Amino acid sequence: MSNSIVVGISGAPVTERVVDWAIARAAQRHQKIDLVAVVGGAIGAVGEADVMLSAIDATGQLLEREAARISAKGIEVVTHVETGNPVSKLVDASEGAALLVIGSDYRGPGEGPARGAHGIRIAAAAHCPVVVVPDIDLGAERSGVVVGIDGSEVSEPALKFAAAEADRLGEPLIAVSVWTPLVAPRNDLAVYPELYMTNMQQATEEILALAVAGIASDYPDLKVIRKVEQGYPSHVINELAADAKMTVVGTRGRGAFARLLLGSISHEVLGRLAAVTAVVR
Repeated sequence: MSNSIVVGISGAPVTERVVDWAIARAAQRHQKIDLVAVVGGAIGAVGEADVMLSAIDATGQLLEREAARISAKGIEVVTHVETGNPVSKLVDASEGAALLVIGSDYRGPGEGPARGAHGIRIAAAAHCPVVVVPDIDLGAERSGVVVGIDGSEVSEPALKFAAAEADRLGEPLIAVSVWTPLVAPRNDLAVYPELYMTNMQQATEEILALAVAGIASDYPDLKVIRKVEQGYPSHVINELAADAKMTVVGTRGRGAFARLLLGSISHEVLGRLAAVTAVVR
């Protein structure tokens, strides 16, 4: 694996936020940036030659402008103009990379329907962790790196990634596990036994404590906040993400189905995109 960050840009308003995030990450981790833009869609499929050349030229100018901003920070940068399907091209570019960073035009509830569908498909198929930067204010008042933990192997790489990012940012690591009561047909008078609720809470607390137990040896100065809540995982994670610097979720490997679909939790967190969000496998 290389030490480069692949950054996919499109000229959308979120581009500046994407590049700014990548600059900060590359500067702190001493990484170089591979800046990629894809000329695709209808132009790439059926456009006349002069239209294609014009689009490629405009894309090259976009890359030059953003590369100049990156170089001004003392970061090594190379640029690539690709033609074809943006999802496929960025997935290909992710092979061998340390990280893929892309943007989404989703601006939060009530701000239009766009939810970065490309980002969801890219995160499902990429060869490396994917960071999706939303087009929202990521002000200084945000705090913490939120990571969802369920005790499975899927969440282990996510926890390691989140701990490293929290340490880099000087932020607390907020490790959250969520348990959901058994769903079954019942009448309106039925309630869950108190012992059942207590046991579920305690069992989840034990799973979370075990999962984060090794973090202190790698990051002795990192503050770790454990949260165990009842509810639906993506809802709880999204609520915490609204105040966080970053959210990290795990997902399955790159098998035949994983290339098409993310896990439901990762998919729903990306659909809401309340913070800069990393999908790690």
